[in-house]
Amino acid sequence: MRASFDRSPQFYIRLAGVFYLAIILLGLFGEAFVRAKLVVSGDPAATAQAISASPLLWRLGIVGDLLMHVFDIPVIVVLYLLLKPVNKALALFTAYINLIQTAVLAANKLSLLVPLYLLDGSPSLSAFSPAQLQALSYVAIKAHGYGFGVGLIFFGVACLVRGYLLFQSGYVPKVFGFLMVLAGFSYLINSFALLLAPALASALFPGILLPAFIGELAFCLWMIVKGVNLAQWQQRVAPAPCN
Repeated sequence: MRASFDRSPQFYIRLAGVFYLAIILLGLFGEAFVRAKLVVSGDPAATAQAISASPLLWRLGIVGDLLMHVFDIPVIVVLYLLLKPVNKALALFTAYINLIQTAVLAANKLSLLVPLYLLDGSPSLSAFSPAQLQALSYVAIKAHGYGFGVGLIFFGVACLVRGYLLFQSGYVPKVFGFLMVLAGFSYLINSFALLLAPALASALFPGILLPAFIGELAFCLWMIVKGVNLAQWQQRVAPAPCN
């Protein structure tokens, strides 16, 4: 794949851009159209009632999130190949830390399955009162939120390094490097605020992630529509002349 990518990177970059756009759309679906609709902040009973009334929607949100993490893999590989000519070690570091983020977030989805089990009326849970089951379900959902924040710490670091590499590449517009660095700081500020000062995180969210959304959306659309500057790319990957 490496030789094919070096000769004609545009196909792979555009394909990765499509996956990247799918990741963004699936993420919006899970957050804005599933959890924002069914999770009632500070009200375990209302949240449990909403999930019990729309279990399929809740499951679709989980499946969408998992697909998002599957699509992460080809995007990570293509971005590694794209940035390897700039600095192989940093490109590899970015790919590895991005994969850690993907693994953390994929495992974190187990927390969202917990409410489905606790609220299905299983006889094995008869020792718990309805209020206790609702509270436990809500705790699992809150734990997912914190797990999401932990995963985004790794992604924030990946964005910072990736932004630097994009800025240095010469075959990607420098503005995308700047936007990716800005996205990295947005993710890190949001995650550390969530862990260290939840009240501050509530005040910052979701506005703090707007730069990340704009930067990633702009970059993935560039990948789909434009792609790399081929002349600059070929100059980067061309073998050094023998003396």
